[in-house]
Amino acid sequence: MEIEEPAVNTQQLVNAALDVAQQAYAPYSGFRVGAALLLTNGETVTGTNVENVSYGLTICAERSALVRAVAIFGPEIRIAAVAIVNLNDAPSPPCGACRQVLAEFIGPESPVTFPALRSGAIALITLPFRELLPHGFDLNLKDLNLKDRNLK
Repeated sequence: MEIEEPAVNTQQLVNAALDVAQQAYAPYSGFRVGAALLLTNGETVTGTNVENVSYGLTICAERSALVRAVAIFGPEIRIAAVAIVNLNDAPSPPCGACRQVLAEFIGPESPVTFPALRSGAIALITLPFRELLPHGFDLNLKDLNLKDRNLK
């Protein structure tokens, strides 16, 4: 039986992310980020960044939303779409750690929307997840056809 994924309304996800970004705890950088995850069960879960004076212990909005989704709905959740925004009018694609953590729960074609620099201005762009993390860490990493790339 194939699970039907919910229709993605990108603007609703962006609005949810903007709302939660208002709650960011960012006293050190002032960089306030919000993330909204549309789950395959149709629910939307949001999260925001929470900074720490040691910086390395800061949690990004994407991981905050994901942890919240698992806490509410359990480890079987799957992500249909993601929207990330910030209140600083700056580019903010998901960081490498967030990409790798999202990879546990998102399909390669799931859309990820985030602010990026386009033609000298900040604009929201949407990419399939596979373009954000084409070769993430995987314990079952498949043959990458390295022979076809003339790599030894």
